[in-house]
Amino acid sequence: MKLLSLTAVELGNKIRAGEVTAEEAALEAFDAIDRTENQVHSFVTIDREGALERAREVQKKIMEGSLMGPLAGVPVAIKDNLCTKGMLTTCSSKILYNFIPTYTAQAVQNLEKAGAVIVGKTNMDEFAMGSTTETSAYGVTRNPWNLEHVPGGSSGGSCAAVAAEEVSFALGSDTGGSIRQPSSYCGVTGLKPTYGTVSRYGLIAYGSSLDQIGPIAKDVTDCAAILEVITSYDQKDSTSMKRKDTDFTHALVDDVKGMKIGIPGDYLGQGLEEEVKEAILAAAKVLKERGAMVEEFDLSLVDYAIPAYYVIAAAEASSNLERFDGVKYGYRTKEYEGLHNMYKKSRSEGFGTEVKRRIMLGSFVLSSGYYDAYYLKALRTKALIKQAFDKAFEKYDVILGPVAPTTAPKIGDSLCDPLKMYLGDIYTVSVNLAGLPGISVPCGLDAKGLPISLQLIGDCFQEKKIIQAAYAYEQTRPYQHCPMA
Repeated sequence: MKLLSLTAVELGNKIRAGEVTAEEAALEAFDAIDRTENQVHSFVTIDREGALERAREVQKKIMEGSLMGPLAGVPVAIKDNLCTKGMLTTCSSKILYNFIPTYTAQAVQNLEKAGAVIVGKTNMDEFAMGSTTETSAYGVTRNPWNLEHVPGGSSGGSCAAVAAEEVSFALGSDTGGSIRQPSSYCGVTGLKPTYGTVSRYGLIAYGSSLDQIGPIAKDVTDCAAILEVITSYDQKDSTSMKRKDTDFTHALVDDVKGMKIGIPGDYLGQGLEEEVKEAILAAAKVLKERGAMVEEFDLSLVDYAIPAYYVIAAAEASSNLERFDGVKYGYRTKEYEGLHNMYKKSRSEGFGTEVKRRIMLGSFVLSSGYYDAYYLKALRTKALIKQAFDKAFEKYDVILGPVAPTTAPKIGDSLCDPLKMYLGDIYTVSVNLAGLPGISVPCGLDAKGLPISLQLIGDCFQEKKIIQAAYAYEQTRPYQHCPMA
């Protein structure tokens, strides 16, 4: 078996046992990248020399016994909105085409301390604004399951890299489903932690009250192990939470007897493809047969999640993206007359269409006369959505539903209708609005051979419950390798 066909934890075990070296694992990752990258285009930046040097350093520490964690020596890809010292970090935008940070994101630092070997930075929707990884300034990423289809977004490059077995695992960021939705489209497992669990220091912000970094891997065991490593309290992030219950791998228990699982009836209605619905209900039946109590309930407010999310996210984006003005770093227009003209031309030339659309929407809802009508109303709706989830979790341990209403659409289909693309986030955005943890787990294939996944949502700081339910379900079906891998 190829080394990258193993899970990250399995590969880490082999490296620690001396059956294979960290350098051999990195070399196999680069062989896979050379073989598939011209078709899939998962990466923006590849650091071959730095990764091999790092692998040799890690191998030496493993042999000395000073580095014995589960991810030591394992190749990883990092989404291109996470700062990495000395390595190009572009957010897949022309405006940051030459930005090389002088510091590393805390989550990435935690991985480096654990001995993971970074092979490169993955493609994404520009500034994480999109659901298909088609808005990147560096070209489209394709779904390894079918190259005519999108991998999802905005963490599409990370998910495609894991599915195509170019790396063992990857980091993504999730603002409204950007880990879970592409994980679903690419047939891998992705986990969005409770807001504040993983430090956002070094994450180039899209929506600061919604963004959260999380793992993307082949299975639930990997995601639990990775989350355990990247979770930490960080004084540099004012939203970081002090948590003691971060031994997430202890939740890898194959038992759901007595667990109460609710399925929102609102999630199974109009707009959900029949094949996706059947796969979700079949997964729920499996959990019920294994001893869980499964029932439908009314979550309410589902129809308000999308408008509330896009108003809040766009408002925060318009503020966060003010800093990209061509003055201190990044792209600056070559010809301009005066400072104001330089700002205008640099931003007009540097940002893509989708980013401009969201900046304009955000500026509008924050403007005088519209702030109360749109932004404040969206914040009130966000609070009501959180209350609806709080009420649901008084009765249920876990909420089960689809990740997306369809399987991966064809390349080009979504961009011609932005509203349709926004509506594709209907099952994921509420999790970010309420700050909850959620996990996407593969549960089948449609008639076209494209992956379908179920989503498990937990109450705040209850990652262990969704990990346990996801792990128990996962034991009933083997991991399906992508045909390209």
